[in-house]
Amino acid sequence: MEAAGCARARVFCGCPRRRMGLSGGVCEFWRRVSGAEERRLLELLSYGMVALGAVSALLLRFIPMPYGRYSSRRFGCLLPARPAWALQELPSLLIPLGLAACGGAAAAAWPNRLLLGCFVVHYTHRCGASAGAGGRLRARGGSRALIFPLLIRQGKPTPFFTFLLALLFCVYNGYLQGRSLTNYAKYHSGWLKDPRFITGLIGWLVGMAINIHSDHILRNLRKPGETGYKIPRGGMFEYVSGANFFGEILEWFGFALACYTFESLAFALCTLFVLGSRAKQHHQWYLEKFEDYPKNRKILIPFVY
Repeated sequence: MEAAGCARARVFCGCPRRRMGLSGGVCEFWRRVSGAEERRLLELLSYGMVALGAVSALLLRFIPMPYGRYSSRRFGCLLPARPAWALQELPSLLIPLGLAACGGAAAAAWPNRLLLGCFVVHYTHRCGASAGAGGRLRARGGSRALIFPLLIRQGKPTPFFTFLLALLFCVYNGYLQGRSLTNYAKYHSGWLKDPRFITGLIGWLVGMAINIHSDHILRNLRKPGETGYKIPRGGMFEYVSGANFFGEILEWFGFALACYTFESLAFALCTLFVLGSRAKQHHQWYLEKFEDYPKNRKILIPFVY
């Protein structure tokens, strides 16, 4: 009777025992690969992420990233902005959660829980996209996966090539940060009171607040029915053209300080390389398009650059 019931139910949701075996098999895989070889792999992936950011920054000096105002069919078929945005960033949310569910040598420690929580909170809110100037969408290295796509207004479709690159990066980084914090990052008992953790957490909070507020300004530049681009004003946009980029860079460098791991630093550096190049590109575009663009507004860092 039980076997027959399970056979019938499997059509819809699978046998519970089978589902448990599947999840147990995945977790057993992560337990088997844990060790010095995987630790070395994470180190190499971290070096690779820094190199990826540097190469991307160099390429972006000559080739605009194909999305938003730079979108083109030359980079593949165009996908609807909202679902593409959510799907491409979802691995950065699901992979760390899956690794945490499997446990790990460090997953139960409170510093690891809180730091992984910071990472997950960011990607729960954002999906790697936000409204660009004039309400158009822009892509970034990292982002809020569930809430943000519901907030963005209709923007230009995302080329498949851009979507694929973002998806692969989020798989890459989701594994890198998730595996580091659930299995390898070890902290002393007083880490939550350590000045590095406290300063980093404050930086993460301030950066995320600037990021969210700047995205809010960009989303609301145009009134319903309006077209074209406008100069963003208010908040950090009074000081820099890439206020949203500045907020995200600050956020991830704060996260890196709080984590104090090579993996988190690599992500912060990659973010700096990519978003720094994007901010310069946007700044130049604003200067060319708007004769009345504020001349004293910097590119990315207030009063400096």
